[in-house]
Amino acid sequence: MKAFILDRYEKKSALRFGDVPEPALRDEDVLVEIHAAGVNPLDAKIRDGEFKPILAYRPPVILGHDMAGIVIRVGPSARKFKPGDEVYARPRDGRIGTFAQFIAENEADLALKPKSLSMEEAASIPLVGLTAWQVLVEKADLRKDQRVLIHAGSGGVGTFAIQLAKHLGATVATTAGTANLDLVRNLGADVAIDYKTQDFEKTLSGYDVVLNSLGADTLEKSLAVLKPGGKLISISGPPDVEFARQQGLNFILRQVLRILSLRIRRKAGARRVNYSFLFMRSNGEQLSQITPLMESGTILPVMDRIFPFEATNEALAYIETGRSKGKVVVKVR
Repeated sequence: MKAFILDRYEKKSALRFGDVPEPALRDEDVLVEIHAAGVNPLDAKIRDGEFKPILAYRPPVILGHDMAGIVIRVGPSARKFKPGDEVYARPRDGRIGTFAQFIAENEADLALKPKSLSMEEAASIPLVGLTAWQVLVEKADLRKDQRVLIHAGSGGVGTFAIQLAKHLGATVATTAGTANLDLVRNLGADVAIDYKTQDFEKTLSGYDVVLNSLGADTLEKSLAVLKPGGKLISISGPPDVEFARQQGLNFILRQVLRILSLRIRRKAGARRVNYSFLFMRSNGEQLSQITPLMESGTILPVMDRIFPFEATNEALAYIETGRSKGKVVVKVR
């Protein structure tokens, strides 16, 4: 099969387009013919070697963390899906590889594709949808009438998280560039902060939750937005000690992450705010709960561009510009 392969970690290097064997099925696996694959900043960061300490992939490895396609075969112990089912998924860490014509995934990571979405639209959802769900529903336990600030509202996670937070009944503030203010308002944002002309930390206060996907400066400024007992949840780091435990990292790496997160944890503690880091994980059950929200139109996919499969490297380069609105997808088949 054809695939885009990472041969070595190298910043901004091109993935190799070549032939690899079709993946073998494990007992609980499902073999999927991929029709479309989402492109995420995570792919570029793994290619650049930024995640080597916590995601130890040994090249050559196929990249790609989102997909939609059709089930071709199932393993002897797989019971949830059958050949011909249209599915979507974010493969689990250690078994990524959606920049390819086929992938074998554990059935627990898949869900039936929303019937109302095209393959390309469905492929745009799993990583950002699960990230937003795990931040707002699982970790923040966001409730009706609470207030949440979602940074980078026009990005992949932001566009989904705004809609999910509104569905949960929250008041939503977001940051975006001037050109994207109408987009985030149309998605449901009650307050849209133009980060080019406004200081969000001087405009907002008394919030219950902040979802941070930006750098350390924005992370620390976000503390001023939260009320005592509020939750600052970052998907861009720094990783904390709890994350190190969940990942089963060794003692040295645990201490490194303890030191890296010490500054923000101390600052959060001084304001009686809870800081935590989230590295999203695959979860077919949660994706199945997202599916009806997509089918009903409660949450709409926000697509920026669809690239042909052969232009996957160009899609990665576009993602790295930081100018995409919503998701970028490659059409595999």
